[in-house]
Amino acid sequence: MRHGRCYAAARQPDAARAAAVIVRTMTRMLRHTLLSLRDLFATAGPFVLLTLALLAGAYWLLDPTPPKRMVLATGPERSDYAEFGARYAKLLAREGIRVELRTTQGAAENLALLRDPASGVDVAFVQGGTELTQAAGDDHAGADVVSLGSLFYVPVWLFYREDSAQRLLGAPSAARPAPRGGSGNAAKPHLLDKAPVLDRLSQLPGWRVNVGTAGSGVPMLVQRLLEANALDVSTLTLLHEDQTPATVAFLDGRSDAMVLAAAPESLFVQMLLRTPGVRLFDFAQAEAYARRFAFLSPVTLPRGIVDLASDQPPHDVHLVAPTAMLLARERTHPALLQLLTQAAVQVHGEPGWFQRKGDFPNTRNSEFALAPEAQRILRDGPPWLQRYLPFWLANLVDRMWVVLISIVAVLIPLSRVVPPLYQFRIRSRVFRWYGQLRTLEQAIGRRPAAELRGELDAIEQRVGQIVVPLSYADELYALRGHIALVRARLGDADAGRTHAGP
Repeated sequence: MRHGRCYAAARQPDAARAAAVIVRTMTRMLRHTLLSLRDLFATAGPFVLLTLALLAGAYWLLDPTPPKRMVLATGPERSDYAEFGARYAKLLAREGIRVELRTTQGAAENLALLRDPASGVDVAFVQGGTELTQAAGDDHAGADVVSLGSLFYVPVWLFYREDSAQRLLGAPSAARPAPRGGSGNAAKPHLLDKAPVLDRLSQLPGWRVNVGTAGSGVPMLVQRLLEANALDVSTLTLLHEDQTPATVAFLDGRSDAMVLAAAPESLFVQMLLRTPGVRLFDFAQAEAYARRFAFLSPVTLPRGIVDLASDQPPHDVHLVAPTAMLLARERTHPALLQLLTQAAVQVHGEPGWFQRKGDFPNTRNSEFALAPEAQRILRDGPPWLQRYLPFWLANLVDRMWVVLISIVAVLIPLSRVVPPLYQFRIRSRVFRWYGQLRTLEQAIGRRPAAELRGELDAIEQRVGQIVVPLSYADELYALRGHIALVRARLGDADAGRTHAGP
């Protein structure tokens, strides 16, 4: 037992020495590695700084990152525009964009806000025809605004009361006689002649018609329609109330008719279509209106679309409809325009009362120049990278790839000089001593040997402190060998002088 303890005690110093050797070896290896990395960074540093400077400059010029906040002007509260705006805000929130919804009176106010640099509005819903009325004769009126596409039809709904038609249009037309050859009974009134029907806008004189607030754009549209019918607006009473009080006044009989320009999803439209005693004006001349006004399209409300069970409406109803557009400031960040267009495809691409699936959004019926980003999305769909990468990363690559390729094309030739520069930097630590060693060797025999030996010792001491990567150690050892060779020659010359002396 005692012998085993003695053996273990004898082994402990050996183990400690081995551990110390391993630590010193690892320390030297780490030092050489760090020195190699330092030399590499010192050599390639200017190229790295140049690359970073180019990337920073390109990033600043291209500005690939969109702002995290934007303002969308919608319309009155509880309107279809307000509903669509909420859906846009929800979709863009998934990409980290906060959409602030601003309630307005409607299309005319929205367009004015887009044109006002101090309003803070970036994007807005605008009804077709607003631009033509606001800026008639101005060829450059829309130069500061771009379109992201047509979103949906905004039919012109002219609702009127049946009792108002009875009172203002007079008695129904004379009953048509029964066909000859019948049973011989007296002529009976035709079923279609039970009540007067408003079938032309020229019949409106004397009516009290609510056309909405001035900021909605509907008054401008109604005025153009009345002018097309050669109707003097002074012959009827035009009311300008918001949708909610206007609907209450209409249902209470304080107005005879009201005009709405809204999508069929509007709560007011849905309610009035189902209200007894309220009728919808049939634009029998819808095609003619569309030919007269380029911003209008003829659309048809199909029979039974409101309620199939009760067959409402009981027949097709012809309507005219401008197109709702999504407009943005020309300087809005391109990435936001892409996101908004993609959101428009999701929100407005479904089938509806007046369109089939995929009909909207589109590039037709637009009075404004289409933004290139929107045109690309509507034509080709989302960018390829966005199908596999997060939006922020796909957008960064999409906007920076041309610059990245250009930078790489410039830096690849420049990077070829890095290895020779690195090699020169390392070898110069060794080769610079050869000049002093050569001068010392040439001075043998002309200067005192003791003086030369002292200089040689100093050179050898300095060379012993040189640290180079292991791949260049052969050149360091070659320098040490040459120092030993010069020392030997110095010793031989000193010995020769000693033998040659007296």
